[in-house]
Amino acid sequence: MQTIKLSDSMHIRNLKKEYLLKKDKINNRLRDFDKFYNEPYSWFYENNKMELREVNKNDDERLFEELCFCIFTANTSAEMGLKAIDAVRDLLMNGKAEEMTKKLEGIYRFNILRPSYIIHTREYLKNNFDFKIKDKIESLRNDVEELRNFFAFNPGIKGLSYKEASHFLRNIGFNGYAILDKHILNSLIEFDIIDNIKTPVTAKLYPEIEKKMKLFSNEIEIPMDELDLLLWSRRNGKILK
Repeated sequence: MQTIKLSDSMHIRNLKKEYLLKKDKINNRLRDFDKFYNEPYSWFYENNKMELREVNKNDDERLFEELCFCIFTANTSAEMGLKAIDAVRDLLMNGKAEEMTKKLEGIYRFNILRPSYIIHTREYLKNNFDFKIKDKIESLRNDVEELRNFFAFNPGIKGLSYKEASHFLRNIGFNGYAILDKHILNSLIEFDIIDNIKTPVTAKLYPEIEKKMKLFSNEIEIPMDELDLLLWSRRNGKILK
């Protein structure tokens, strides 16, 4: 089995200590992702706090809501994505891009471009899959790369790439994907797992870095999805999604 050499043992020991302190909260969040996929809940963000609430929506509507969150989050932040979803939640299924743009004024920085991505994606899913998003996911779930590629490189789904497709799948309970945002990349540089690189990560480089992160995860015996939330929380201060 391929391994990597870890050069700073004290640094790693401190990371493992932090993991033990945060492990319960991290695993609670991962259970939230499973709960979201399997039960009628949606995420809401109030008073700087994220929580699941029971909703009267079908699975496909809720999954589309999460997909839109990831479209909004690209090149911004989780908090901004959450605020954007709260602002336009009632427009996601049938609203117009112009209506979303108006509601996002003063809340979201890409308030013109991203609503157009959402409308494009919504119409593609309706026209090609009768909006049966969960059925499509289930049909691909046994091939983790094909499943991610469907969201990352599908011209019908606008605004995603490796990172946000991975983000979406992690947030609905699928394991083993790296979400290589600036927080994770800076952490991997900090632990000498990768060299300093330019962002965003290219499609060619992304799988290489993801492989190194998996090796790092195996070496320090912290599961990949838990490691992602741990590293992210070290730099952001929160365990969000």
